[in-house]
Amino acid sequence: MAADFQNSPTAKQGRFAAVVIAGTGLFWIAAIVIGEWLALPERTRALLDLIALAGFVFALVLIFRIWRARQEDKG
Repeated sequence: MAADFQNSPTAKQGRFAAVVIAGTGLFWIAAIVIGEWLALPERTRALLDLIALAGFVFALVLIFRIWRARQEDKG
């Protein structure tokens, strides 16, 4: 049973969502550090923050879609 779940589309989507969250977090940390190091203007830093926010929103949408698919499978 565990092997079936690991290869299911839901599990693959969940792993993809986890990679998006981790990648977005790493991008955001790197953007903050590089922004400080290069003394980027506040507008540029705000743009990088908005890009990171978009990544987190995208991950939230992915998680919501996984949740909805699992609800439909149960019903």
